[in-house]
Amino acid sequence: MAYDFHYDKERYFNFQYDHSRDFIVPFVKDHVKLSGNTRVLEVGSAEAGVLKAFTDLGLKCTGIELSESRVELAKKFMAKEMGKGLIEFYASDVYNIDPNKLESKFDLIILKDVIEHIHDQYQFLAFIRNFLNPGGQIFFTMPPWNMPFGGHQQICRSFLKKVPWFHNLPRPVYGLIMKTFGESKPTRDNLLEVWDTGISIRRFDKIIRRTGYDITKRVMFLINPSYKHKFNLEPRVQNRVVAAIPVFRDFVTTSVYSLIRNGD
Repeated sequence: MAYDFHYDKERYFNFQYDHSRDFIVPFVKDHVKLSGNTRVLEVGSAEAGVLKAFTDLGLKCTGIELSESRVELAKKFMAKEMGKGLIEFYASDVYNIDPNKLESKFDLIILKDVIEHIHDQYQFLAFIRNFLNPGGQIFFTMPPWNMPFGGHQQICRSFLKKVPWFHNLPRPVYGLIMKTFGESKPTRDNLLEVWDTGISIRRFDKIIRRTGYDITKRVMFLINPSYKHKFNLEPRVQNRVVAAIPVFRDFVTTSVYSLIRNGD
């Protein structure tokens, strides 16, 4: 089942790799040199499928992932690349890593569907700047909170995983519905945390301005590029008129790709 790929970690690794190769690399390549001594960091690197597309280009990569079990899987899946010295991993909260003690800083930082899980997004964006080389860029993908599955309810085990927009209900009602239909406490806690941290396009822009970044490139999608490999749906860029309408666009935009840099 397409909705169950999250539970098959090898399949998820391959999905992330295909997605990164086909969509993330092409999105950033016109603004980030992807050769030579370019260094790439992914925060929330999971099993490292995204980074594999960059090690395939001969780039030296670093993955930071909070889950030790996912880092162990990443080391298994990327054993050959580790043997070549192309990738290293930290099983850690990024705040516990001193960027000045790393071998070098980074030309590209990847945050794929991560910002919507972070509690103090202002603090995080200000902090992550410390990992950037001069002229470096940060790449984001982000599901706007209000979009059909912006609550990440696809991780549910019940039929709720196929119910769009219901995460927009008030928090107590949302939690009660999940409990009523048998979702486990860990799943409910996970999704309620996303309810607390979910981010809109407008809020993202506000954070970028407040933390002193500029947007290098941004594309809003009606059909998320990741759906190509999940559901065999072709990506589709959001209509320009819809993309210009605050609030409404959040309900019908399934993903936003952004590349940002330090402001002048």
